[in-house]
Amino acid sequence: MLAAALPAAAAGAVPGGVAKVRVENGAQATLDGNRVLVMRESKGWVAIAGVPLSAAPGEKLSLQVRYPDQRFKQLEITVTRKKYPSQRLSVPRDQAELDPEQMKRYEQEREHLQEVLRTFSESPPASLAMREPVSGRRSGSFGSRRIINGEPRSPHSGMDIAADNGTPIAAANAGRVIDVGEYLFLGRTVILDHGQGLLSLYAHLSEVNAAPAETVAAGKIIGKVGTSGRATGPHLHFSIYLNTAAVDPAYFLGATP
Repeated sequence: MLAAALPAAAAGAVPGGVAKVRVENGAQATLDGNRVLVMRESKGWVAIAGVPLSAAPGEKLSLQVRYPDQRFKQLEITVTRKKYPSQRLSVPRDQAELDPEQMKRYEQEREHLQEVLRTFSESPPASLAMREPVSGRRSGSFGSRRIINGEPRSPHSGMDIAADNGTPIAAANAGRVIDVGEYLFLGRTVILDHGQGLLSLYAHLSEVNAAPAETVAAGKIIGKVGTSGRATGPHLHFSIYLNTAAVDPAYFLGATP
């Protein structure tokens, strides 16, 4: 199982990036209490850790590594700087602010999604190279600090791909459906588990063509592009997660972010 599919640029431990750390066969690695993907590449074994967007430049992340013979190592990942753009958006007031009932729904959904994103299955991904889920213009908005109606919001955790309403969406890699839902902000959403904490999320769908626990092949149609949830136009919000951290999908689609 090769990890060489990731481009060299992904080795940079920037916020929202991917850190590749050399380990030995049999390693079990964790970062911030979350299991980390471990795979073999041509020169040996590596832990492939997602770096949270919230990580600050210069911050030292501690990768905890254990081996079957009970050896333990603590390896350090130093976060380097990456400047993400700011994006100013003006949206209708009722889409920018939540009433008490909506806030309660949002908090419940957030807790549920956090639990889903902690999914870790022992089988490694078939590949780290992913196919484009839908053809269209990709925005460079991953990591951008959104300022909505003058109020700073959380950084954007995915890539937006513009496409016509109803355009079929393909699974970016082989995996298992671990969540299908309709959420306040994300709208109709499908989340796939590709193995060892590597997940993909597809949001704002107009139609879902996948069922929980279903196993899907890479390229299988799992839904259609739409505007469900809080979307200003038809597009796919596409996210990739590693050890619960949102990382730039461009690494896995063969582009250098």
